[in-house]
Formats: sequence, C-alpha cells, structure tokens
Amino acid sequence: MMRHAIALLAITAAALLAACASAPLHYYTLLPGSAAPVAESATAIAFEVLTVNVPAQVDRPQLVVRQGGQSVALLEGERWIAPLADEVRGALAADLTRALPGRDVGGMAPSGKPLLQVSLDVRRFDSQPGDHALIEAAWQLRWRHDGKLATQACSSRIREAVGPGYDALVQGHQQALDQLAEQMAGVARALASGQPAACPEG
Repeated sequence: MMRHAIALLAITAAALLAACASAPLHYYTLLPGSAAPVAESATAIAFEVLTVNVPAQVDRPQLVVRQGGQSVALLEGERWIAPLADEVRGALAADLTRALPGRDVGGMAPSGKPLLQVSLDVRRFDSQPGDHALIEAAWQLRWRHDGKLATQACSSRIREAVGPGYDALVQGHQQALDQLAEQMAGVARALASGQPAACPEG
C-alpha cells in the first residue's frame, strides 16, 4: 500500500511539473508600436538618454502588480521582454524622437555639436490592473552648446486609468511615458532657444 501511495505521489508531482513547464509565458514591451518615421530636419535636437533608474521592487523580469492596499503579486507568466530600465529608456528615447522632434545619438554625438542629455530616476512604477498605471520620476535635462551648459531638474507624477488585463496595463505605462516625453520636450525646447525653462505643473 505504501508503494502505491509513493507511486501516486510521484505521478502527481510529475504532472504538476509538466503543467508548470507547459504554462505559456507572455512577454511585454514598453516600446511604442511602429509609427510614421519622423522626418529629419535641420532643427531636430540631438539627444541621448544617459541614465534610467527604476525602483528595486519592480526591477524584475516579471510584472509586479498591486492587488489593492499594500498587497502585491509577482506574475511568473507575465514578463518584460528586456530589463525594465532598458524598456523605459527605449520607450522614452522613441517618444522624445517624436515629441522634440529629435535624433537619438545614443552616446555617439559629434564633438562640439549641440546636445541634450537626459537623466531619469523613476521613484514609483505602480501597476494595478483594471485601475491605473502610475509613474513618479525625477529627471534632469542638460543642454550643451558652444561650451556652455544649461540645466533644469524637474519631477513628474503621471497616472493613467487602465482597463482590465495586462495589455491595457502596459499600454497605460506607455501612455504615461509618452506624456513624460512631452513634458521633457517643452523644457528642452526652452533650453535650446536660450529662454527661461520652467518645470511642468503637477
């Protein structure tokens, strides 16, 4: 009888392992979908995103979602296709290309040419399916031109309402990053034109 119990336990364990191994993984990206290419122009601002930091709590391959209150869940089957900091950086660079409009030189800026440098420190990256996607961040822009440096440090809090499902949640974060790029672009254009730059409200 003991042998039968052990055999049954082994079969059950094997079935559970097989089920876990066959569970599908879903991958998500913050990069915006394909859009019409931004036309090159003489007024396009060359920029590079220097650093992007994200909170340690969400700096994982899996999506980390809030379940209400202080309860959070680590979703084994729902994952970022790349490290979250890289996803945020790539999405921000794509959004800035459109919003400025600009040209991402990715650390390969020609020497002596005007250059906008962007640093981003994400303080909160909050995800609650069916409710909201929220980003709180401190950021700094540095405009280098003719040996001079102009800087502006700001902070933003952007909350997007989202529908049910993880696709809607990721889209909410995409929209929040798009808004962040718009805010940065407004400040960047003021710095580039030599005008006083003011941080966005909120």
